[in-house]
Amino acid sequence: MAMNELFSFPAQVNEVSARLVAGFVVGLTLLYLATGNIWVLGFLAYGFVARVLTGPSLSPIGQLVTRVITPRLPVAEKIVPGPPKRFAQAIGATLSVSALILSLAGFTGISMLLVATITGAAFLESAAGYCLGCAIFAKLMAAGLIPEDTCEACNDLSRRPGFATTSS
Repeated sequence: MAMNELFSFPAQVNEVSARLVAGFVVGLTLLYLATGNIWVLGFLAYGFVARVLTGPSLSPIGQLVTRVITPRLPVAEKIVPGPPKRFAQAIGATLSVSALILSLAGFTGISMLLVATITGAAFLESAAGYCLGCAIFAKLMAAGLIPEDTCEACNDLSRRPGFATTSS
């Protein structure tokens, strides 16, 4: 793997892996909400930051899911554009790092509220395949706040790998 590939987010993401990572996030957030363990929150925040910066490359959960779990599942991969997933990871990074800082400063209640928000969004992704961050990304693109060239595949299905065009 080249150094520039290690430190970049993938242009396409396997939705199956994204949902599995979200399942791990649900588990970590519930563990933090149940215990208040700052190390769990730190690991959660690190994971989000690592995934924003490098996709699964520097994320222990990302590595476990993409290298061990997903390849062993009897399901076909579902390739989706990467930029909306990165945006969703950035929201998770913002919330989890803020929660960590607030918790360290003694504002545990607000920290727990932010983590509960992550739990809800990660549960939607994991259980229902609904990416809240991706939906926000799409709304921001539609409003012109995110340039179309940020995610050309988001606008043009024919550019997505594995997309089969049908002719009449």
